[in-house]
Amino acid sequence: QVQLVESGGGLVQAGGSLTLSCAASGNIFSINAMGWYRQAPGKQRELVAAITSGSSTNYADSVKGRFTISRDNAKNTVYLQMTSLKPEDTTVYYCNADLKYYSGSYLYTQNYWGQGTQVTVSS
Repeated sequence: QVQLVESGGGLVQAGGSLTLSCAASGNIFSINAMGWYRQAPGKQRELVAAITSGSSTNYADSVKGRFTISRDNAKNTVYLQMTSLKPEDTTVYYCNADLKYYSGSYLYTQNYWGQGTQVTVSS
């Protein structure tokens, strides 16, 4: 019914930049909060940045001043601009969306995750 598809990950040198994108598709009625999380091997998934439907934002302390989250509501897409990247930013990044979608004549609320995109920062 609904998919979140991420793109933009890759390999970059320390100090470089990358922009991640996550597009939601399907029978979407509305999207509330959207966010980016990351999970290193053996560690819990952690919030990187989140943005509400009203564009209020929240960032992890470790990325404040370096990462910027934004969204295009017309495209159901959220972005994460990452600058001044550090080797410790290396991990898999996941998109998350809290949304309402149609199925038949019913409206459902559900939280969705993307498949993840790898970001590797070399020193």
